[in-house]
Amino acid sequence: MTVTADQTLYHQTGAGLPVPFAVAGTGVYLPPTVVTNQQLTRTLDTSDEWITSRTGIRERRRLAPHLATSDMCVAAARPALDAAGVAPAQLDAVIVATYTWDQPLPSTALIVKDALGAHRALPLDVTQAACASGVQAMLIAAHLLQNPSITTVLLIAADCASRITDPTDRTTGVFFGDAAAAVVITRSDNAGAGLLSYDLGSELSYDVQIRAGGSRLPASTATVAAGEHYLRMDGRAVWNAATTRLPESITNAAHRAGVPIDGIRYFFLHQANLNILTETMTALGVPRQRVPVTVDRLGNTGSAGLFTALHATVAEGALRPGDTYVLSGIGAGFQWGTLCLRHA
Repeated sequence: MTVTADQTLYHQTGAGLPVPFAVAGTGVYLPPTVVTNQQLTRTLDTSDEWITSRTGIRERRRLAPHLATSDMCVAAARPALDAAGVAPAQLDAVIVATYTWDQPLPSTALIVKDALGAHRALPLDVTQAACASGVQAMLIAAHLLQNPSITTVLLIAADCASRITDPTDRTTGVFFGDAAAAVVITRSDNAGAGLLSYDLGSELSYDVQIRAGGSRLPASTATVAAGEHYLRMDGRAVWNAATTRLPESITNAAHRAGVPIDGIRYFFLHQANLNILTETMTALGVPRQRVPVTVDRLGNTGSAGLFTALHATVAEGALRPGDTYVLSGIGAGFQWGTLCLRHA
Protein backbone atom coordinates (compact mmCIF):
# COMPACT_ATOMS: atom_id res chain seq x y z
CA MET A 1 0.00 0.00 0.00
CA THR A 2 1.21 3.47 -0.88
CA VAL A 3 0.02 6.49 1.12
CA THR A 4 0.51 10.17 0.28
CA ALA A 5 -0.67 13.30 2.06
CA ASP A 6 -3.83 13.72 0.03
CA GLN A 7 -4.80 10.30 -1.27
CA THR A 8 -4.74 6.60 -0.54
CA LEU A 9 -3.90 3.98 -3.14
CA TYR A 10 -4.38 0.25 -2.75
CA HIS A 11 -3.11 -2.20 -5.30
CA GLN A 12 -2.37 -5.83 -5.87
CA THR A 13 0.79 -7.05 -7.49
CA GLY A 14 1.57 -10.54 -8.68
CA ALA A 15 -0.36 -13.12 -10.63
CA GLY A 16 -3.86 -12.49 -9.29
CA LEU A 17 -5.97 -14.50 -6.88
CA PRO A 18 -5.23 -18.22 -6.68
CA VAL A 19 -8.84 -19.46 -7.04
CA PRO A 20 -10.16 -18.80 -10.57
CA PHE A 21 -13.72 -17.64 -11.10
CA ALA A 22 -16.05 -16.85 -13.95
CA VAL A 23 -18.89 -14.51 -14.84
CA ALA A 24 -21.52 -17.22 -15.33
CA GLY A 25 -24.51 -15.02 -16.16
CA THR A 26 -25.62 -11.41 -16.43
CA GLY A 27 -28.92 -9.55 -16.45
CA VAL A 28 -30.33 -6.03 -16.46
CA TYR A 29 -33.50 -4.22 -15.52
CA LEU A 30 -34.35 -1.01 -17.35
CA PRO A 31 -37.50 0.81 -16.19
CA PRO A 32 -39.92 1.11 -19.12
CA THR A 33 -40.42 4.87 -18.73
CA VAL A 34 -38.10 6.75 -21.10
CA VAL A 35 -37.35 10.44 -20.60
CA THR A 36 -35.86 12.16 -23.64
CA ASN A 37 -33.86 15.35 -23.76
CA GLN A 38 -36.79 17.04 -25.46
CA GLN A 39 -39.03 16.18 -22.53
CA LEU A 40 -36.54 17.70 -20.08
CA THR A 41 -36.52 20.99 -21.97
CA ARG A 42 -40.17 21.49 -20.95
CA THR A 43 -39.23 21.90 -17.28
CA LEU A 44 -35.50 22.77 -17.29
CA ASP A 45 -33.59 25.73 -18.72
CA THR A 46 -31.69 23.62 -21.22
CA SER A 47 -31.83 22.27 -24.78
CA ASP A 48 -31.35 18.96 -26.53
CA GLU A 49 -28.19 20.34 -28.18
CA TRP A 50 -26.75 21.50 -24.84
CA ILE A 51 -27.36 18.13 -23.17
CA THR A 52 -26.07 16.07 -26.08
CA SER A 53 -22.93 18.12 -26.66
CA ARG A 54 -21.93 18.13 -22.99
CA THR A 55 -22.97 14.63 -21.96
CA GLY A 56 -23.67 12.53 -25.04
CA ILE A 57 -26.94 11.49 -23.39
CA ARG A 58 -30.09 11.34 -25.53
CA GLU A 59 -32.46 9.65 -23.09
CA ARG A 60 -32.63 7.99 -19.69
CA ARG A 61 -35.01 5.75 -17.71
CA ARG A 62 -37.17 6.60 -14.69
CA LEU A 63 -38.39 4.07 -12.14
CA ALA A 64 -42.13 4.00 -11.43
CA PRO A 65 -43.04 5.83 -8.18
CA HIS A 66 -44.39 2.72 -6.43
CA LEU A 67 -41.13 0.77 -6.93
CA ALA A 68 -37.78 0.95 -5.12
CA THR A 69 -34.15 0.04 -5.80
CA SER A 70 -34.65 -3.48 -4.42
CA ASP A 71 -37.38 -4.09 -7.02
CA MET A 72 -34.92 -3.24 -9.79
CA CYS A 73 -32.33 -5.53 -8.16
CA VAL A 74 -34.68 -8.50 -8.09
CA ALA A 75 -35.77 -7.87 -11.69
CA ALA A 76 -32.12 -7.79 -12.88
CA ALA A 77 -31.11 -10.79 -10.76
CA ARG A 78 -33.65 -13.25 -12.14
CA PRO A 79 -32.39 -13.29 -15.76
CA ALA A 80 -28.78 -13.35 -14.52
CA LEU A 81 -29.52 -16.44 -12.41
CA ASP A 82 -31.34 -18.06 -15.33
CA ALA A 83 -28.41 -17.38 -17.65
CA ALA A 84 -26.01 -18.93 -15.14
CA GLY A 85 -28.27 -21.91 -14.45
CA VAL A 86 -28.14 -21.08 -10.74
CA ALA A 87 -31.06 -21.34 -8.33
CA PRO A 88 -31.39 -18.70 -5.58
CA ALA A 89 -30.96 -21.41 -2.94
CA GLN A 90 -27.45 -22.08 -4.31
CA LEU A 91 -26.21 -18.55 -3.63
CA ASP A 92 -23.60 -18.11 -0.92
CA ALA A 93 -23.70 -14.29 -0.96
CA VAL A 94 -25.83 -11.50 -2.36
CA ILE A 95 -23.99 -8.19 -2.74
CA VAL A 96 -25.89 -5.01 -3.60
CA ALA A 97 -23.93 -1.96 -4.73
CA THR A 98 -26.06 1.19 -4.50
CA TYR A 99 -26.14 4.67 -3.01
CA THR A 100 -29.94 4.79 -3.31
CA TRP A 101 -30.88 2.05 -0.87
CA ASP A 102 -34.54 1.39 -0.10
CA GLN A 103 -34.14 2.85 3.41
CA PRO A 104 -31.32 3.23 5.96
CA LEU A 105 -32.37 0.03 7.72
CA PRO A 106 -32.86 -2.83 7.03
CA SER A 107 -30.24 -3.81 4.48
CA THR A 108 -31.24 -3.58 0.82
CA ALA A 109 -29.20 -6.74 0.12
CA LEU A 110 -31.24 -8.51 2.79
CA ILE A 111 -34.49 -7.33 1.17
CA VAL A 112 -33.29 -8.64 -2.20
CA LYS A 113 -32.06 -11.92 -0.75
CA ASP A 114 -35.42 -12.52 0.87
CA ALA A 115 -37.38 -11.65 -2.29
CA LEU A 116 -35.27 -14.06 -4.36
CA GLY A 117 -35.47 -16.87 -1.83
CA ALA A 118 -31.70 -17.00 -1.39
CA HIS A 119 -32.17 -18.02 2.20
CA ARG A 120 -28.64 -19.18 3.03
CA ALA A 121 -26.82 -16.31 1.31
CA LEU A 122 -24.80 -13.71 3.17
CA PRO A 123 -26.28 -10.25 2.40
CA LEU A 124 -23.76 -7.45 1.91
CA ASP A 125 -24.35 -3.79 1.02
CA VAL A 126 -21.65 -1.66 -0.65
CA THR A 127 -22.86 1.90 -0.64
CA GLN A 128 -20.82 5.01 -0.10
CA ALA A 129 -18.41 4.80 -3.00
CA ALA A 130 -21.44 5.78 -5.09
CA CYS A 131 -20.66 5.13 -8.77
CA ALA A 132 -17.51 3.18 -7.83
CA SER A 133 -19.41 0.85 -5.48
CA GLY A 134 -19.79 -1.79 -8.19
CA VAL A 135 -16.02 -2.04 -8.65
CA GLN A 136 -15.56 -2.46 -4.91
CA ALA A 137 -18.37 -5.04 -4.77
CA MET A 138 -16.72 -7.08 -7.54
CA LEU A 139 -13.44 -7.04 -5.63
CA ILE A 140 -15.24 -8.24 -2.48
CA ALA A 141 -16.93 -11.02 -4.47
CA ALA A 142 -13.58 -12.11 -5.92
CA HIS A 143 -12.10 -12.42 -2.45
CA LEU A 144 -15.15 -14.20 -1.02
CA LEU A 145 -14.73 -16.87 -3.69
CA GLN A 146 -11.25 -17.63 -2.34
CA ASN A 147 -12.99 -19.19 0.67
CA PRO A 148 -13.57 -22.92 0.07
CA SER A 149 -17.08 -22.68 1.55
CA ILE A 150 -18.19 -20.07 -1.02
CA THR A 151 -18.75 -21.05 -4.65
CA THR A 152 -21.45 -18.71 -6.01
CA VAL A 153 -22.00 -14.97 -5.53
CA LEU A 154 -24.71 -12.72 -6.93
CA LEU A 155 -23.61 -9.11 -7.41
CA ILE A 156 -26.21 -6.47 -8.27
CA ALA A 157 -25.37 -2.85 -9.02
CA ALA A 158 -28.42 -0.58 -9.01
CA ASP A 159 -29.14 3.09 -8.58
CA CYS A 160 -32.35 5.10 -8.66
CA ALA A 161 -30.91 8.58 -8.97
CA SER A 162 -34.28 10.09 -9.85
CA ARG A 163 -35.13 9.84 -6.14
CA ILE A 164 -32.19 11.95 -4.97
CA THR A 165 -31.81 14.56 -7.73
CA ASP A 166 -33.52 17.95 -7.70
CA PRO A 167 -35.97 18.00 -10.64
CA THR A 168 -35.31 21.75 -11.04
CA ASP A 169 -31.50 21.40 -11.22
CA ARG A 170 -30.37 21.14 -14.83
CA THR A 171 -26.90 19.94 -13.82
CA THR A 172 -28.00 16.75 -12.09
CA GLY A 173 -31.41 16.57 -13.75
CA VAL A 174 -30.05 15.78 -17.20
CA PHE A 175 -27.28 13.36 -16.27
CA PHE A 176 -28.83 10.56 -14.30
CA GLY A 177 -30.98 7.55 -15.09
CA ASP A 178 -32.33 4.57 -13.16
CA ALA A 179 -31.21 0.99 -13.85
CA ALA A 180 -29.96 -2.25 -12.32
CA ALA A 181 -27.50 -4.84 -13.60
CA ALA A 182 -26.64 -8.22 -12.10
CA VAL A 183 -23.72 -10.62 -12.42
CA VAL A 184 -23.51 -14.20 -11.16
CA ILE A 185 -19.93 -15.12 -10.30
CA THR A 186 -18.90 -18.72 -9.72
CA ARG A 187 -15.73 -20.67 -9.11
CA SER A 188 -14.13 -21.95 -12.29
CA ASP A 189 -11.91 -24.86 -13.32
CA ASN A 190 -10.25 -22.62 -15.89
CA ALA A 191 -6.83 -21.82 -14.45
CA GLY A 192 -5.87 -18.19 -15.04
CA ALA A 193 -9.45 -16.91 -15.14
CA GLY A 194 -10.71 -14.29 -12.72
CA LEU A 195 -8.94 -11.37 -11.11
CA LEU A 196 -5.45 -10.60 -12.40
CA SER A 197 -4.86 -7.31 -10.58
CA TYR A 198 -6.55 -4.25 -9.16
CA ASP A 199 -5.88 -0.61 -8.45
CA LEU A 200 -7.97 1.43 -6.00
CA GLY A 201 -7.63 5.02 -4.87
CA SER A 202 -9.38 7.73 -2.89
CA GLU A 203 -9.09 11.41 -2.14
CA LEU A 204 -11.54 13.19 0.15
CA SER A 205 -13.70 15.72 -1.66
CA TYR A 206 -17.16 17.18 -1.07
CA ASP A 207 -17.60 18.17 -4.70
CA VAL A 208 -20.22 15.43 -5.03
CA GLN A 209 -22.35 15.02 -1.93
CA ILE A 210 -25.73 14.66 -0.26
CA ARG A 211 -25.46 16.84 2.82
CA ALA A 212 -28.51 15.88 4.89
CA GLY A 213 -29.86 12.65 6.31
CA GLY A 214 -26.88 11.49 8.37
CA SER A 215 -25.57 12.14 11.89
CA ARG A 216 -23.93 15.46 10.95
CA LEU A 217 -27.08 16.99 9.49
CA PRO A 218 -30.10 14.88 10.49
CA ALA A 219 -33.34 15.10 8.54
CA SER A 220 -35.59 17.97 9.56
CA THR A 221 -38.19 20.24 8.03
CA ALA A 222 -35.42 22.80 7.53
CA THR A 223 -33.13 20.41 5.60
CA VAL A 224 -36.01 19.27 3.43
CA ALA A 225 -37.06 22.85 2.69
CA ALA A 226 -33.47 23.71 1.77
CA GLY A 227 -33.16 20.72 -0.59
CA GLU A 228 -30.24 19.30 1.39
CA HIS A 229 -31.35 15.74 0.63
CA TYR A 230 -30.63 16.20 -3.06
CA LEU A 231 -27.38 15.28 -4.76
CA ARG A 232 -25.11 18.26 -5.42
CA MET A 233 -22.31 18.01 -7.94
CA ASP A 234 -19.51 20.26 -9.18
CA GLY A 235 -19.31 19.19 -12.82
CA ARG A 236 -15.86 20.65 -13.45
CA ALA A 237 -14.40 18.89 -10.41
CA VAL A 238 -15.92 15.59 -11.57
CA TRP A 239 -14.47 16.06 -15.05
CA ASN A 240 -11.00 16.78 -13.69
CA ALA A 241 -11.04 13.83 -11.30
CA ALA A 242 -12.48 11.34 -13.77
CA THR A 243 -10.30 12.21 -16.75
CA THR A 244 -7.19 12.03 -14.55
CA ARG A 245 -7.91 9.07 -12.28
CA LEU A 246 -9.53 6.64 -14.72
CA PRO A 247 -6.63 6.51 -17.23
CA GLU A 248 -4.10 6.37 -14.36
CA SER A 249 -5.93 3.57 -12.58
CA ILE A 250 -6.43 1.50 -15.74
CA THR A 251 -2.79 1.90 -16.69
CA ASN A 252 -1.66 0.87 -13.20
CA ALA A 253 -3.91 -2.20 -13.08
CA ALA A 254 -2.83 -3.35 -16.55
CA HIS A 255 0.84 -2.92 -15.63
CA ARG A 256 0.43 -4.95 -12.44
CA ALA A 257 -1.34 -7.69 -14.39
CA GLY A 258 1.51 -7.75 -16.89
CA VAL A 259 -0.92 -7.00 -19.71
CA PRO A 260 -0.29 -4.22 -22.26
CA ILE A 261 -3.17 -1.82 -22.87
CA ASP A 262 -3.52 -3.12 -26.44
CA GLY A 263 -3.84 -6.64 -25.01
CA ILE A 264 -7.07 -5.74 -23.20
CA ARG A 265 -10.11 -6.78 -25.23
CA TYR A 266 -12.74 -4.60 -23.56
CA PHE A 267 -12.84 -1.63 -21.23
CA PHE A 268 -16.08 -1.54 -19.22
CA LEU A 269 -16.05 1.96 -17.78
CA HIS A 270 -18.34 3.92 -15.50
CA GLN A 271 -20.96 5.38 -17.82
CA ALA A 272 -20.85 8.90 -16.41
CA ASN A 273 -20.66 11.05 -19.49
CA LEU A 274 -19.76 10.24 -23.10
CA ASN A 275 -17.17 13.03 -23.18
CA ILE A 276 -15.42 11.54 -20.13
CA LEU A 277 -15.37 8.14 -21.83
CA THR A 278 -13.95 9.69 -25.01
CA GLU A 279 -11.27 11.58 -23.06
CA THR A 280 -10.29 8.40 -21.21
CA MET A 281 -10.11 6.40 -24.45
CA THR A 282 -7.94 9.08 -26.02
CA ALA A 283 -5.58 9.17 -23.05
CA LEU A 284 -5.17 5.39 -23.25
CA GLY A 285 -5.01 5.23 -27.04
CA VAL A 286 -7.94 2.79 -27.06
CA PRO A 287 -10.17 2.35 -30.15
CA ARG A 288 -13.84 3.26 -29.67
CA GLN A 289 -15.10 -0.27 -30.35
CA ARG A 290 -13.29 -1.65 -27.30
CA VAL A 291 -15.22 0.60 -24.92
CA PRO A 292 -18.90 -0.43 -24.91
CA VAL A 293 -21.23 2.55 -24.35
CA THR A 294 -24.69 2.64 -22.77
CA VAL A 295 -24.67 6.17 -21.34
CA ASP A 296 -26.14 7.63 -24.53
CA ARG A 297 -29.45 5.81 -24.07
CA LEU A 298 -29.46 5.19 -20.29
CA GLY A 299 -27.73 8.23 -18.79
CA ASN A 300 -25.45 7.96 -15.77
CA THR A 301 -26.86 4.94 -13.93
CA GLY A 302 -24.34 5.07 -11.10
CA SER A 303 -22.74 1.78 -10.09
CA ALA A 304 -24.94 -0.07 -12.59
CA GLY A 305 -23.41 1.67 -15.61
CA LEU A 306 -20.32 -0.40 -16.27
CA PHE A 307 -22.32 -3.60 -15.66
CA THR A 308 -24.95 -2.56 -18.22
CA ALA A 309 -22.06 -2.34 -20.69
CA LEU A 310 -20.74 -5.72 -19.56
CA HIS A 311 -24.18 -7.29 -19.93
CA ALA A 312 -24.64 -5.90 -23.45
CA THR A 313 -21.31 -7.38 -24.51
CA VAL A 314 -21.94 -10.76 -22.87
CA ALA A 315 -25.45 -10.92 -24.36
CA GLU A 316 -23.98 -10.38 -27.83
CA GLY A 317 -21.52 -13.22 -27.28
CA ALA A 318 -18.67 -10.78 -27.89
CA LEU A 319 -16.75 -11.50 -24.67
CA ARG A 320 -14.89 -14.74 -25.37
CA PRO A 321 -13.04 -17.20 -23.12
CA GLY A 322 -9.50 -16.00 -22.53
CA ASP A 323 -10.33 -12.34 -23.19
CA THR A 324 -8.77 -9.88 -20.78
CA TYR A 325 -10.98 -6.96 -19.75
CA VAL A 326 -11.15 -4.20 -17.18
CA LEU A 327 -13.90 -2.79 -14.98
CA SER A 328 -13.16 0.79 -13.99
CA GLY A 329 -15.14 3.52 -12.28
CA ILE A 330 -15.01 6.64 -10.14
CA GLY A 331 -17.54 7.84 -7.60
CA ALA A 332 -18.24 10.49 -5.00
CA GLY A 333 -15.65 10.91 -2.34
CA PHE A 334 -13.68 10.75 -4.62
CA GLN A 335 -13.16 6.99 -4.81
CA TRP A 336 -11.99 5.18 -7.93
CA GLY A 337 -10.75 1.78 -8.97
CA THR A 338 -9.96 -0.69 -11.73
CA LEU A 339 -10.08 -4.46 -11.84
CA CYS A 340 -8.21 -6.35 -14.55
CA LEU A 341 -9.84 -9.73 -15.22
CA ARG A 342 -9.67 -12.68 -17.58
CA HIS A 343 -12.89 -14.20 -18.85
CA ALA A 344 -13.36 -17.95 -18.33
